[in-house]
Amino acid sequence: MRSSEPLARTGGKDRPLALADRLYRLCKQTGQRLRSRPVDRRRVFVAGVQRSGTNLLMQVLDRAWDTDVYHETDPRAFHRYEMRPQLVIEALMARSRAPVFVLKSLCELQDLGDLMRRHAPARTLWMLRGYEEVTRSMLASFGNFVRQAHRLAEDKAGSEWRGRGMSDATQKILREAVEDGLDEASAAALMWYYRNVLFFEQGFAGDPGVRLVRYESLLADPQLECCRIATFLGLPLSPRAVAAITPRAVVSGGVEVSPLVRRHCDALMRRFAAL
Repeated sequence: MRSSEPLARTGGKDRPLALADRLYRLCKQTGQRLRSRPVDRRRVFVAGVQRSGTNLLMQVLDRAWDTDVYHETDPRAFHRYEMRPQLVIEALMARSRAPVFVLKSLCELQDLGDLMRRHAPARTLWMLRGYEEVTRSMLASFGNFVRQAHRLAEDKAGSEWRGRGMSDATQKILREAVEDGLDEASAAALMWYYRNVLFFEQGFAGDPGVRLVRYESLLADPQLECCRIATFLGLPLSPRAVAAITPRAVVSGGVEVSPLVRRHCDALMRRFAAL
């Protein structure tokens, strides 16, 4: 079994956490074992499409003293990046002595509404990153996007978790894109679309328990965005947590995708911008 030690992501590869982070996490876990179980406990789901900056957000939350954070590489809560059965998750929650229990939820985007109701009071942080940047990162980290798109066009269940919760309207768009012709970049951008559109299809745009976190804003002004996240979660974030982010500008553009896919991705970006 893999170690439960969380991993940081760099260039699409996992690497062990820095020594300072590991020591801090050990001290935090030791301190939490000595405290009584808090009365007011909150559950937080970190959601978004792969390569949208969720690992960065998880690092920030992991550096908060009052959190118990479960990364997608943690075998106690995940198997091959997918969440284990809810009875397992509930057992982890019951044992936790932290006021805030944080769980990565990328392959479970379609189930977030049900998860939040089941584990109320719960909140969700949905990471959003521009589709061109996500596409570029996906191409550097993964593959087989065209094959996955063809499978989903034929059968929503044809590519494991990727098609779960997909609406008929979304599958129609996917079929049209496949018929139009897809290369790997266009198929990766299409994945950004069909997973992010679940945000609206589940009614999260008006849900006070769900907050959209923009990756570009988090990098441009970590102090401000972390303050907003902390207020939303009711969670104190120390300067050390904010220091997990190195402020920098995001370089966008430079990815060629088909006009049809770009049209749908741009339309979805405008829906997010309208929030």
